[in-house]
Amino acid sequence: MVSLKNFLNNEDGATAIEYGLIAALIGVAIITAVGMVGESLDEVFTQVATDLSAAN
Repeated sequence: MVSLKNFLNNEDGATAIEYGLIAALIGVAIITAVGMVGESLDEVFTQVATDLSAAN
């Protein structure tokens, strides 16, 4: 009976799941930020290439 009670009170698995969810959310935030920065850099490099072509 005591081991069943200990098993039901054990929250180690819940903690691991919470850490997994936090890691997943951080991953999504990083992917989103990199995607937005990538698009901005693409626009900047395109503008630089256009300006250099026009200067020649």
